[in-house]
Amino acid sequence: MELQLLAALALGVAAVVALILWSRLDAFVGLLAGALVTGVVAGVPVTELIDHISTGFGSTLGGIGVVIALGVMIGKILEESGGADALAKLFVRMAGKGREDVAMTATGAVVSVPVFCDSGFVILHPLARSLARRYGRPIVTLCLALAGGLAITHHMVPPTPGPLAAAGLFGADLGSVILAGLLFVIPLIPVVVAYARIVGPRLESQLDPALVGDADEDEIGKEPADPRIGAFRASIPLLLPLLLIVGNTVTGAAMEGSAVATVFAFLGEPAIALLIGLAIAVYLLPPRGTDRKTVLGWLTAAAASAGMIVFITGAGGAFGEVLRQSGVGDALADAVSGWPVPMFLMPFLIASFVRVAQGSGTVAIITAATLSAPIVEAAGVNPTLAVLSACAGSMVFSYFSDSFFWVVTRFTGLSGVAAMKMWSGMTTTLWLASLPLLGVAALILN
Repeated sequence: MELQLLAALALGVAAVVALILWSRLDAFVGLLAGALVTGVVAGVPVTELIDHISTGFGSTLGGIGVVIALGVMIGKILEESGGADALAKLFVRMAGKGREDVAMTATGAVVSVPVFCDSGFVILHPLARSLARRYGRPIVTLCLALAGGLAITHHMVPPTPGPLAAAGLFGADLGSVILAGLLFVIPLIPVVVAYARIVGPRLESQLDPALVGDADEDEIGKEPADPRIGAFRASIPLLLPLLLIVGNTVTGAAMEGSAVATVFAFLGEPAIALLIGLAIAVYLLPPRGTDRKTVLGWLTAAAASAGMIVFITGAGGAFGEVLRQSGVGDALADAVSGWPVPMFLMPFLIASFVRVAQGSGTVAIITAATLSAPIVEAAGVNPTLAVLSACAGSMVFSYFSDSFFWVVTRFTGLSGVAAMKMWSGMTTTLWLASLPLLGVAALILN
């Protein structure tokens, strides 16, 4: 790898860390500064560098900004109307009291198969907060459990874009990849729960009260009162958007080009699906007699809390775009491809380094599959195993250039070192846990 690109990566990340941890500037400015430092040191012309930052910021917000805003609004309506409490009680009844973290992990793992992590967390995090408030569980623990469940299937199981693209690039049978990915995820669920239970309580004292309100001590440990609305009614604004998004995925694959697929392609677009969910929430959930001014006040408060999350997420996308366009990710991948390691681990290593370099797990999977496909094919590595390897490697060390890092940590209420302990630590633990699983898969598939 060229020394200049290595220096660009190191100095860019150092600038982000230094500004976020030790200056009076917030993460939004820190990420933009890191993008500028990386681009300048890498030799990107200034005019192109500005274009890369604008493109990365705009494309990231175009994909997730509206979803975040709408999801926060649905969550606010659920909280204020009592809908989140009704769903929380249902979740505890299904999983059993004391196993709320297991319920959140399993829910996240199921939802993230057809839905992006960011959208799934935005939609479901009010449940985690309500469970934490009502049953005296640490908010960090339940948010970690939810986010971890979302992450493992997002990285490992098609039809999410990364695994789907890798299956095509490696020439693997898609059905085999789906089955193998699901089997791979099962032993990772206890890892998510264990990490959440160990780390969550230790970070609870570092929650920012400006981001997450403190629980009412009188409510902790008590069985919640009967909610004002039923769980089924409360679930409609959550389930309908998810079903529309899933319907888009299924009809797009099974009925491509049909009229049904065309309808679902529109209704199942995350922003449209959540807009429908918000409209239903506004008119279905508030108790009878709630006036228009009150509901508008809820939505205004939600928009205010979503604003900084949206901007930070966009800045993370800008930083990631500069890392990609500067050539740092490709240079790392080329360097790793020449290392003397078992061939089934080649996609794993390339994906790991690309993920660290530019933040996107999907880009890491696709880059690893593109560069390693000729190598693993020549070595006779099973294509399904190669897909699992690239996908597992992409889970490593989610940090400032990953939009999901900001969604998880800011919605939870953590920043700085605590945020990295929460989410960078979780993803790295899952990455390490996947190594022995890859070894077992190699014994079975090769």
